[in-house]
Order: sequence, then structure tokens, then C-alpha cells
Amino acid sequence: MIRDGWDGLPVLTQELIICSALLLPLVVIAALLTRGYAPFRLTRAILRRFLWANVMFVLLIAVSVGMGIGLIAQERGLRQGMAHAADKFDMVVSAPGSELTMMLAAVFLQPSNVGLLDGYAYNEIAEHENVEIAAPIAFGDSFGDAPVIGTTAEFVTYLTDGALEGRLWEATDEAVAGAAVGLAVGDSFTPSHGIGDSAEEHGHEGVGFHVVGQMPRTGTPWDRAILIPVEAVWEVHGLANGHAPEAGDRIGPPFDAKFFPGTPAVIVRASALWANYALRNEFTRDSEMMAFFPGSVLANLYRIMGDVRQAMSLMSIVTQILVAASVLLGLFILTRLFQRQVAMLRALGAPRRFVMAVVWLYGATLLTVGTLLGVAFGFAAAAALSRIVTQRTDILVTASLGWSEVHLALAFLSATCVLALIPALALLRQPIVANLRS
Repeated sequence: MIRDGWDGLPVLTQELIICSALLLPLVVIAALLTRGYAPFRLTRAILRRFLWANVMFVLLIAVSVGMGIGLIAQERGLRQGMAHAADKFDMVVSAPGSELTMMLAAVFLQPSNVGLLDGYAYNEIAEHENVEIAAPIAFGDSFGDAPVIGTTAEFVTYLTDGALEGRLWEATDEAVAGAAVGLAVGDSFTPSHGIGDSAEEHGHEGVGFHVVGQMPRTGTPWDRAILIPVEAVWEVHGLANGHAPEAGDRIGPPFDAKFFPGTPAVIVRASALWANYALRNEFTRDSEMMAFFPGSVLANLYRIMGDVRQAMSLMSIVTQILVAASVLLGLFILTRLFQRQVAMLRALGAPRRFVMAVVWLYGATLLTVGTLLGVAFGFAAAAALSRIVTQRTDILVTASLGWSEVHLALAFLSATCVLALIPALALLRQPIVANLRS
């Protein structure tokens, strides 16, 4: 019954209850120590008296908390970015092989040597009654760091939701550039044969393309791609263009299976959601083709990343424990700076609970300020890492702090504030006379 009541609460309410529970030990200790006393002015005076030592201690706490928060937030942002990048790719059909390799090639445009589907297989897919879009893709050329991908105009429209600057191609020497390529409408380029360091810059000498359209930024690897008619890719490599000679300068489907050179993958969009599973079963054959959902492959990848996340979380917890031990040691050192003042308070007859409240409040203030700065530092670190990952992978990764990061910070603050009682108790156990003479 309790579990049912908890599950029935709004998510925000659940998170706020968890945060309150994490802060409860801190609130209880503060209430018990300060009840009937006003130690705040004396604590503030100690903070000002040893300002630079306190600042360095706070920065140490902020860096340690920020590192743990930044790593966890970054991992979640990467997962969300990868999911967004695969959002338009409901199903991929390719020659039998590794689903992960094929997903990286077709969705994330990572160069790979994969098998080809012939024209008969493509036509079977494209002519299926439950298939709305069947877009062949062809790759292997590049312009600078941008891969040149052959596909159909229908797929470009689907990929961009029709939001295209300029227009779609109308001839095989026209192209549509991604938002991050660096080519504008009206520019021309000559592709290189191959991708990366092995690309042959003059492998297609005399071949030129004119950019007639530019895709909007999508936050996916396709932002750095140049899209051209798939016929152009085949023709540049001396192959048939997918159409019978009597078809003339036709661009796009339907293709003639006899003149279809092959495609590494076909991006499939079903006419209805329920049809995806039937199509996957129908287009999966051991020796001919395989069909898979990129989302399912990503889910398996997330499972592996989940193990990495658990390892990272464990490392973060271990780090926080070590930092908590360091904080405890640091508080012992800092309290020695004002042990003479504490001894004077005790000699003047100050109650032990009041003295303990002053010392504990001093440590709790440093821990609270350091934790808050750590949250800000973690957000900044995650934002910086997100920009680096986005630039390197072209996957839009955005940094955002979630409740798990808030829980981590509050748990650290609450635990260390409890530990801060130990230096306060230790200071009270020291002899008054010896501390006055020190």
C-alpha cells in the first residue's frame, strides 16, 4: 500500500521528498546545536579571520563535487544526443552482418566496409504495401571532412521535414549541403575518392557538383554530410545509374533491378507503427538481408553504457568518500587555527554546546558553499564537455543537471556535515590551559 501511494505521487513531489530526506540530518543537527543560542556572529567572524584558508578549502570541495556531477550529467547528455540522432531512422535494411557496424555507418556516417543489397532486394522493399519511404544510401566519397552521401530527394525532404534553404536537386550534378559543411547555396565542389586520411583528393578529377540547397541544423552527424542523387555516386564510379538506358536522365525511384549497382543500406519508414515489426521479420533472412531498428541497437549500447555509468557512479561515490575523508582532515587542520579562541570561550564559561555549535556551523558553512559552487562548476564542466563532444561527433549533446546530480550533491553535503561533528567534538576534548598557551 505504501509503495502504491508513493508511485501515485507526481515525480516532482517524489524528488522533493527525497531531497528533504537527504537534508534532514543536517537540519536536525543544526536545530539541536543552535537551539537557544546565537553562534552566527562568532562563526562569521572566524570565517572572515581566516578568509584565504577558507576560500581554498571551499574551492577544493567545489572541484570534487563538480567532477562527479559533470561526469554523470555528460553521460546522460550523450545518451540523449545519440537517441535524437537516430530519431529519423525507424528501420534499416542491409546485407547480413553486424547491426552495430551498420547502424554506425547508416545513421552516424562512420565509414565501414559492408556488403551491398542488389536491385531485386531493394525493389522488394520499396514496393511493399506497408513501406512509405525506402531510401537507398551510397557512400565512399568525401569533400574535406564531409562525407558525400548518395540518396533520394524524398529522403532529404523527410530528414529535414521540408525545411530546406534553396531547393532539392534536379540533376545529377547538384547537391544539398548539411548545415555544418561550410558550403552555401551557389558553391561548387569536387569530391575526393574515399574518406579520411585514405581519401584520394584527385580521384574524381573533372567531376563537379553545385550546391542548390542547404539543410537546417539537426544536431546529428548528417549536419556535416553532403547529399547528392544516388545515381551520381554510381555514375562517378563508372557504374550503372539504376535506370535502363531508355529512361534518359531520370533521377530517383523506381529503379530497374538489372541496372541497380547495389546499396549498403536502405532507410525504411513504414506506413504505420504496427507494420515495423512485420517488416523487420519479413526482411530478415540469414543469407540475403537483415532488418533492424537502430533504436533497439542503441538500447543494447545503452545497456553497456549503463554498466559504464554504474562504474562511473561507483567511482564517483568512492571519490566522494575520499573527498569526505579529506574534508574531515581539512576541518581538523582548520579548527587548529582558532583553537586558542575556542579555549578562551571555554575559559570564560561558554557552554560546551554553544562552542560546539560555533565550530560545527563554521564547518557546515564551508561545506554548503563548496557544494553549491560544486553544482555550478559541474554544470559548467558538463557544458564545456558537451561542446567538445558535439564538435568531435556532430551529435548534439546538451548539458543539463538532473535530479540524480542534485541527490548526489545533497547526500555529500549531508554526510560531510554529520562528519563535521567529529572535529568539533575533538576540539572540545582538548585541554583549555594548553590551548591558551599555544
